[in-house]
Amino acid sequence: MSAREIVLVGVPVDSLGKPGGTELSPGVWRELGIAEALAARDAGDLPVRIVGEERDPASGIVGYPSVVATCEGVRDGVAPILASGAFTVVLGGCCSLVPGVAAALRTVDGGPVGLAYIDGHLDTYDPHTSPTGEAADMPVAICAGLGDRELTGLGPAVPLIDPATIALLAHRDSEEARGEGAVMPDALGIDSSIDCAAVQAEGPGAVGERIASRLAADAGRFWVSIDVDVLSTAAMPATPVQQDGGLSLDELAELARPLARHPACVGLNLLCYDPDLDDASRTSGRALVELLARVLA
Repeated sequence: MSAREIVLVGVPVDSLGKPGGTELSPGVWRELGIAEALAARDAGDLPVRIVGEERDPASGIVGYPSVVATCEGVRDGVAPILASGAFTVVLGGCCSLVPGVAAALRTVDGGPVGLAYIDGHLDTYDPHTSPTGEAADMPVAICAGLGDRELTGLGPAVPLIDPATIALLAHRDSEEARGEGAVMPDALGIDSSIDCAAVQAEGPGAVGERIASRLAADAGRFWVSIDVDVLSTAAMPATPVQQDGGLSLDELAELARPLARHPACVGLNLLCYDPDLDDASRTSGRALVELLARVLA
């Protein structure tokens, strides 16, 4: 990492479509010194926001026009940073921004790209099976080519990312997602799906090294997406959706470090920290700044 410039860009969005929540996170991380901790250049926030709390009857997505505009804005804002050769760190915001990043990757280089998706959820709902209609339920499906055409078509080709080069890591909602009717990873063509218990059993560092090597071999370059709800409630209370189980901060660092430090990794995003749920000392926010420093330093 020391040979590459790190550039931060904020994407202040929350798929609930109302003020506050995860859209506050880029600003709070800046206040907590994330640029200094990573020795990074700060490119500021992109001018995007998800608005509207109603589920659009045609698309099935909450705040639909602004979701499309947000992903287009992320694509157009992140692509020049990637093209510069900098290691790009996108500060979310929520998971709804991931298709925009995938489109940016494909816009800069039309060739293959891999995705290491570290998340407590599979995020393989489509607009009709999602129980909430929030775009944050759908990013993996969209990247793999399933879902709204305006979103699956953000890049030069569909799918944005070949499902064979998507790895789902440390999720723990498979039974719930199956019960709600979400498309399962194997039906999308994703064969690298390692749940939280399996990551912990094999060892997070070993999983990270193995997946980094595979994505580099299969795609040549890859992106890392980290949703902080992959952590346990004890480790990360300041995230909107809580589940039983989860990784510790040390385990997440061990998993993400070999992925982010691999020469084929071009950047990462950190998502779903909600400052409104943090304490007055910003304990969770500070822990995440420290986590990124451990992963990238």
